[in-house]
Amino acid sequence: MAPPDRTTPLSKISALCRAIYGDVLGAAAYARLQQIIAAHPPLTPKHSAELTQRDAMLITYGDQVRAPGQPPLQTLADFCARHLTGAISTIHLLPFYPYTSDDGFAVVDYRTVNPALGSWADIARLGASFRLMFDAVINHVSAQSAWFQGYLRGEAQYQDYFITVTGRPDLSRVVRPRALPLLTPFETLNGRRMVWTTFSADQIDLNYANPHVLVEMVDVLLFYAARGADFIRLDAVAYLWKEIGTPCIHLPNTHRVIQIFRAALDAVAPHVRLVTETNVPHHDNLTYFGDGFNEAQLVYNFALPPLVLHTLQTGDARMLTQWASTLSLPSKHVTFLNFLASHDGIGLNPVRDILSNREIQALVARTLDVGGLISESHTPDGARRPYEMNVNYLDALSFGARSEAETMDRFIAAHAILMAMQGVPALYFHSLFGSRGWPEGVRQLGHRRAINRQKLDRGELEHALAEPASRRTRLFTRLTHLLRARASHPAFHPCGEQRIVSCAPSVFALLRAAPDDRARALCLVNVSAEDQLVQLPWRALLGTNNVVRDLLSGARLNVHGPSLELEPYEVRWLSVP
Repeated sequence: MAPPDRTTPLSKISALCRAIYGDVLGAAAYARLQQIIAAHPPLTPKHSAELTQRDAMLITYGDQVRAPGQPPLQTLADFCARHLTGAISTIHLLPFYPYTSDDGFAVVDYRTVNPALGSWADIARLGASFRLMFDAVINHVSAQSAWFQGYLRGEAQYQDYFITVTGRPDLSRVVRPRALPLLTPFETLNGRRMVWTTFSADQIDLNYANPHVLVEMVDVLLFYAARGADFIRLDAVAYLWKEIGTPCIHLPNTHRVIQIFRAALDAVAPHVRLVTETNVPHHDNLTYFGDGFNEAQLVYNFALPPLVLHTLQTGDARMLTQWASTLSLPSKHVTFLNFLASHDGIGLNPVRDILSNREIQALVARTLDVGGLISESHTPDGARRPYEMNVNYLDALSFGARSEAETMDRFIAAHAILMAMQGVPALYFHSLFGSRGWPEGVRQLGHRRAINRQKLDRGELEHALAEPASRRTRLFTRLTHLLRARASHPAFHPCGEQRIVSCAPSVFALLRAAPDDRARALCLVNVSAEDQLVQLPWRALLGTNNVVRDLLSGARLNVHGPSLELEPYEVRWLSVP
């Protein structure tokens, strides 16, 4: 493989530095970035750099499964190799660095593996069999980090690494993801300072108005690429740039910084894809694609989890269908990262411009009804409103179900929608392996998100997976069957086209096509507990051919009439000529 072209990315970085910092500081920042990039030799990918329908991610903590006497990352690598080869292509390792709070998102040292999890050699071992996604927690750093401790001690290098506020400026417009104080007082060598802390008093926001911080983080991202990252997730990136008097979210310089990250990776490791994590309204989320070439290659599809939940809980696919019909990508080089569950809760902000307040309140009420919890955030006027639902996705789908079997059918239907959508599907560990919620964790750890963050003993998990009738085995078997069916058909390419097919209100119908249009698949999901007779325009879909192949059962169906019957929560993926 030819080494990456560095001329074009460097030219972009030069212009972006001047746009952010002005001519003098911008030129100095660019000169330093040139040195950083020159110090990193061009990298070649260990795995294929292309995205295909075989791509699927697992979201997991490094110590998600534990075994006595073995570093958790080694346990995870063994477990994944045994159970996920051929079904999952990429492991998204949630932050595996030394940390002090928020289950890894208060990073002490960006360049070190938490010794309690393992080592860089263990990361490399996992990366030998799977692509890897690393978390880059770029918005903030731990209060115990060397950087912030240096600031507290008055060390000159770190005095402008963080954002301090003097006086009483109007901060009422600042968008807050949590109902916690925005500023935290700290005693420093130079006196008491009010420091910007968007997420918690232990997570200190970095000051990207200081070019040295930008240079430091670019070096960190290139370090991750050298350590085997194929994808880099930019955590909470929407909050990266702050300007008092503004909402401090989605600011133009935030996008420019992302463009610098992208250009720096293009200069050293063009196979490494950026993924932006922005739990915000859907239309804002899409802006992180940039022009389709200069920011994220993948954007989290944050509206999907609450919309699919609304769909399966109400038995009505119309809102999901309407929203899905509006999705489009700015280029063939980018796509969505689709997911239903993760280590965080199910965000509500992404659907505030899609669902009504009444429908959102109904989601909240149903979450509380099944034992879930609700986290709130502050609005600009100081009010509190639901921000995310902290609930296990399987539990959430149990609302109103008549049996566990029906809950499981709903769960599979939800994931069939997830995997059919344009993009790369990402499954949370607890979803793939059929976990239920962990309310005891909330009591033990003192925060709501713990309800879906239980760590598992490998022996107990393997025992459950060895029992054919266990919930874990039944769900894992059905989900991996869907993954393998998806992997078998080019129509599910992450960048292939998708088109909504008009259908019954309780049926989600999607036509997918391979990028070269040589293969198509019709995906039908009954989202209700009732049989559905589906009227389809077979002539328009099939032409003169009336035979389709069911990708899940392998059966060939001879379509004689215009209708097709779907049982409750039934999924049909049909390969059409």
